[in-house]
Amino acid sequence: AAHETHSQALAADALHFASEPRRQELIRRLNRAPGGTPELVAMRTDLLDLLKANPELAALDRDIVHLLSSWFNRGFLVLRKIDWSTPANILEQIIRYEAVHEIHDWDDLRRRIDPVDRRCYAFFHPAMPDAPLIFVEIALTEAIPGAIAPLLAVDRPPVPADRARTAVFYSISNTQRGLGGISFGNFLIKQVVEELRRELPKLDTFVTLSPVPGFMGWLKSTSDATEEDRNVLKLLNEPRWIEDAEMTAELRTVIEPLAAHYFLKARTAKGRLIDPVARFHLGNGARLERINWLGDLSAKGQRESATVMVNYLYRLEDIEKNHEAYANDGEVVASSAVKKLLRGEGRRLLDMRLSS
Repeated sequence: AAHETHSQALAADALHFASEPRRQELIRRLNRAPGGTPELVAMRTDLLDLLKANPELAALDRDIVHLLSSWFNRGFLVLRKIDWSTPANILEQIIRYEAVHEIHDWDDLRRRIDPVDRRCYAFFHPAMPDAPLIFVEIALTEAIPGAIAPLLAVDRPPVPADRARTAVFYSISNTQRGLGGISFGNFLIKQVVEELRRELPKLDTFVTLSPVPGFMGWLKSTSDATEEDRNVLKLLNEPRWIEDAEMTAELRTVIEPLAAHYFLKARTAKGRLIDPVARFHLGNGARLERINWLGDLSAKGQRESATVMVNYLYRLEDIEKNHEAYANDGEVVASSAVKKLLRGEGRRLLDMRLSS
């Protein structure tokens, strides 16, 4: 029996090697050439552009992703702090690839990485030492923030390190499109939390301040919204509505419960959470902590998320449990404050305005 089992194992190994596409060996040989790794990442970028018109290339893409996933696994990645002493060619990439809140110039960059209450970290790969793969920007604060503008204000007073109790991950950006589909963000956040706890033991809260890029698109198209809900869009499209305190108060009573529904109840046709940022953080084991009305007043914030931003809370002792609940059961772990928004009334004043 043992001999038969050994023979079966040898046959399975032979079948595995015989069935492996020959192009995988070609990709491996390309990777061994000088500068081969970054060239393969660039080639994957070109391949992504060709896939839509050439679906027959999907098998090649799967092979490249399979190998890149091995070569860019967590064991090879190096975490480096980005500060004002970082080489200029790397800082230029931080400016170029910032995907959440645009960095306007070098002064803006310095305000994000140089003050005592700011941090920035990036993952690098030994084969691409001058190219950050993904980076995260962090603000150290005294409490959980609900809006992005105060964090990025030009004239804001820095928070002394000994008073900071909260680390806010307010921007996470990937830089290599060719590595799309290979996740580094979950490892990045967890390792940065450990780094910050070592440096600043008084930090006890780790949260994001995150956009909700799919919210307005959902609000415009969903069948979950009532006719009154759809009328909210008319008000959101009114010029200068943000300057009308009465209107913003009325809109809040509708938008916050809709946002809670968007996260806790709304799903795609395949049963997935609609929002990509939510999928990322909840999949990493975070908790949906707070929904922030008027969190992002920028044109982009109004256009994509009706000004809503959210806080995802990373509590280390709960990360694994939250991840399992989301991965196995699709459960969105949320605070009681977010859950209560689903039961809010919130339309009387708005209905009065709409009917007048």
